[in-house]
Amino acid sequence: MASSFDLLKYVDFDKQSLLISAGSIVFNPLFWNIVARQEYHNKILTRLFGGNRYVACYALAATIFSLGLLRDWLYKVALSEQPSHPALTSLYAQAAGYTLLVVGNVLVVSSTWRLGITGTFLGDYFGILMDEMVTGFPFNVTSAPMYWGSTMNFLGTALVYGKPAGLLLTAGVYLVYVVALRFEDPFTAGIYAKREREREAAKSGKKKI
Repeated sequence: MASSFDLLKYVDFDKQSLLISAGSIVFNPLFWNIVARQEYHNKILTRLFGGNRYVACYALAATIFSLGLLRDWLYKVALSEQPSHPALTSLYAQAAGYTLLVVGNVLVVSSTWRLGITGTFLGDYFGILMDEMVTGFPFNVTSAPMYWGSTMNFLGTALVYGKPAGLLLTAGVYLVYVVALRFEDPFTAGIYAKREREREAAKSGKKKI
């Protein structure tokens, strides 16, 4: 088994594509969190789209999806310019890579299917809330299947290509998602908690009448 230090020797840090890929990995969640919070507090996108929050949400979804495609393309370009490590081109490493890609894509696709476009792409920040929490697959496996499925896809691609640089970038993906969840989960929980308080207040008002 190759050591971490041995793998790092196969990472060409002088390649600009590596830095660009790392930058896109950091930029994407930073972008959607900043824009979504601005929408929640100031309704900037809803106002931009004539007051239609659904159109605004779909526009943000298209933007996030496009940025994700660009990020994935930049990642593959970066890997194409990096050396491969013999240990990562073995049959076992390749099998692990393809397995991760299958499982990762199942988590991502099934998550999107269960949540829908607005549920997946921050509709709650637009005031488009789901009636109840989704608890079935894949959310009975992990609370953030989109993020962990995406991380598995990055790792699987790194193994399939046999690139230590891919492992390094995947570590960056993991770290960025962990940080993003620390901000997103409490904020989203607060949105739904506010709705429940408003519902309870409405019920109390009706009872008094």
